[in-house]
Order: sequence, then C-alpha cells, then structure tokens
Amino acid sequence: MKHVCVFCGAAPGNNSEFVLAASRLGELIAEKGMKLIYGGGRVGLMGVLADGALRAGGEVIGVIPSYLRTEEIAHTGITELIVVDTLAERKQKMYELSDSFISLPGGLGTLDEMFEILTWYQLGFHTYPMGLLNTADFFDKLLEFLDLAGENQFLRINHRAAIAQSSDPEDLLTKMEAAPVERVAWQSERPTA
Repeated sequence: MKHVCVFCGAAPGNNSEFVLAASRLGELIAEKGMKLIYGGGRVGLMGVLADGALRAGGEVIGVIPSYLRTEEIAHTGITELIVVDTLAERKQKMYELSDSFISLPGGLGTLDEMFEILTWYQLGFHTYPMGLLNTADFFDKLLEFLDLAGENQFLRINHRAAIAQSSDPEDLLTKMEAAPVERVAWQSERPTA
C-alpha cells in the first residue's frame, strides 16, 4: 500500500467523531509514507482528510471534475490537483493512481465510488486492499445488508470478507496492510469508464 485512495463526504456530517477520524486517517497515511488520493475538495470530510495528511507532511493528490471545482471547492493547497471532465473520469483516474481503497462516512457519491471499486474486485479487475472506516457505527447497516446479500447467495463470502473494517484508523490500515494480495490472470487490465 503506497497510494491510498479515500472516498468520503463533501460534508462533515453531524458527529465530531467523523471529523476526528478523517483527520487522523490523513495523518496516518502521511506518517506511513503513503500518498493520499482523494476527491480533491477542501470542504467536509474531504478537506479534513487532506489537511490531516498535509499537516503530517504527506503528499496529497486530488481528482475533481471541472463542474465540481466550485461546488466542492477545490483544495488549492494540496500537492497536485487533477481536473477531469466527468465523475466517471474521476473514479477511473483515482483507481489508476491507487493500490488500496478506504471509504469513510459519506453520501451517495461516496457509496457510488466505493461500490464501483467493490464491483471491480468482484469481477477480478483488481485484488487491492479495501476497507471501511466504520466511525460511530456509520456502516453497520450497510455491513448487515452485505451479510444478508451473502446469506441469500447474491454475494460470495470471499468478496464480503475482502472488505476490512474497523472504527479505528490505525487498526484499519494495519488490517489492510496484512491483507493477502492474490494476483488474477487479467490483473493488468484495468476497467475503463
């Protein structure tokens, strides 16, 4: 894990634990010498995450669609800001730059990004570590749903098991670093938007 992609909200949420966890995760990524790849915004959890990594001396690469530069208020203090045309291009670019993926609390955009990466894993396009930072039990219902999908044979047990989870940023990174990386025959073929 050298390039950690983090999906999270452009809003801070209504619980200070979300903000503290995002900041700490950014710091830890930087302290471990990893690059942070994220959505490029300076607001909400995105901004808190990026600022945490920057404070700890880390490299931060943001990817933002041109029409969200104002909406999500593009972060101008990061190492590199990549501007793309569409959300699909944003996801593709973030994927190309990353070798691991973490989801923090967020809304529909966060879930869209997270599930695309999980789907690509299920299809065998990658075997990168994936994790959920389950701050304040935010993802509990989602995890219950994934378990239910498995119980009803819509999701394989190994695909569900591939999602590391923890409420503690340091513990989550440790679990993800320990995850076995299995190579698949078409590992080098990355999906395109």
